[in-house]
Amino acid sequence: MSSEAAPTSKLSRALTEYSAARNDALVAARKELRISEVDARALLFVVDNPGVRPTALRDHLGITSAGVTSLVDRLVERGLVRRDSDAEDRRGNHITAIVDLAEEPWSALTAFDRRFESVVEAQLGSRSDELAALLTRLTEESVAQSA
Repeated sequence: MSSEAAPTSKLSRALTEYSAARNDALVAARKELRISEVDARALLFVVDNPGVRPTALRDHLGITSAGVTSLVDRLVERGLVRRDSDAEDRRGNHITAIVDLAEEPWSALTAFDRRFESVVEAQLGSRSDELAALLTRLTEESVAQSA
């Protein structure tokens, strides 16, 4: 990373280091499953949003409708998600993950998250929720300013 692109504040550096450490655990799982970064991001989004519609997944990833269709097809083929028809709108469907993040190869990512949350809780106690809310607000405001 060039000095020009390096984060300048201690907070930015700390968040960058956290992101890199968590990404290392994600990369290990991704390599074992032989899926792309986008496929892994999609899978994690589906895990966090069971029954998500493809349009929400498309919007989250910033890809085309055709791209999300291909992506979901790949994940279904690999046995990572299932596609269920919408009972109220047969043209639509819902995507649900069928992998357990506590199992290999995802357990490395899950273990990292649990260790991090444990350390945060030990350091901050009930204030950890306040910090999470603050970081969310700061991120949302930063993104909104760049739009």
